[in-house]
Amino acid sequence: MMVRPAHHVRKDQDVENFLEWLRHERRVSPHTVLSYRRDLEQFQNFLKEEGALKKLSSLSEIQVRRFIGFLFQKKNQASSIARKLSALRSFYRYLQRKGILEQSPAREITSPKLPKRMPKFLTVDEMNLVLQIASGDDWKTLRDRSILELLYATGLRVSEIVSLNLENVDLEEEILRVVGKGSKERLAVVGSKARSALEKYLPVRVRVFKKGAGSSVLFPNRNGKRLTTRSIQRLVALYALKAGLMKKVTPHIFRHSFATHLLDGGADLRGIQELLGHASLSTTQKYTHVSLDRLMEVYDKTHPRA
Repeated sequence: MMVRPAHHVRKDQDVENFLEWLRHERRVSPHTVLSYRRDLEQFQNFLKEEGALKKLSSLSEIQVRRFIGFLFQKKNQASSIARKLSALRSFYRYLQRKGILEQSPAREITSPKLPKRMPKFLTVDEMNLVLQIASGDDWKTLRDRSILELLYATGLRVSEIVSLNLENVDLEEEILRVVGKGSKERLAVVGSKARSALEKYLPVRVRVFKKGAGSSVLFPNRNGKRLTTRSIQRLVALYALKAGLMKKVTPHIFRHSFATHLLDGGADLRGIQELLGHASLSTTQKYTHVSLDRLMEVYDKTHPRA
């Protein structure tokens, strides 16, 4: 069965209200809102093809199950199916909150089992190789070095690095004020190496971008506009390649490395949760595999019965 593109479906006002609620009440990112819209519109397209399209608030569990079955039949990945089901659950929970529905038709449907994926990370030596490659005195290299040092020193998401302005930086206190997911503000610790990189970069950056274009943006491109997340992804990949690392390296791998190295050094899991800006401790717990390796090593070396 063929599912037509989403724009063929007439708008469901409940869906539009839900997306507005996500945008303004929950303050989720535009990317997340778009993802919810696509998933819900794919469901509507499926129903239309089946000749069963009506308001999503009036559907039964069997129609939701048929949609999930269709996704399996089309060999969608388990992670993709789980995400689409999560979007439906969120939507129906919203309708329950608003008193539009008594029960969610998605409540009894279990998510497909996902393979456990350990976060990929760089070793300390690999990380040092990448950081050392970015050396030079021109403004662009100084900017790149500051970005790489900050990604590793703070564990910030690439979107958080992109949105930084000059006023977010306090070098004296070695902190950044960061606006993360859900517009929540938190502090990030900069550390001495990243501070040193910023101290070299900032005077040059101020000279290159005087008042006007890019004057408040911490990391502008050559036109004075804010760097995009894609630009930083390319930048990270390029320096990893120059460092001779034969693996795909992304800003998120810097974030994983930040958490892994802290945990491996004995940092408290709740402290790492705060630094990463995770709402739930369970999100942070995926990094514990590394400290387990370290604990086993310590045990083998020190326990009399090891």
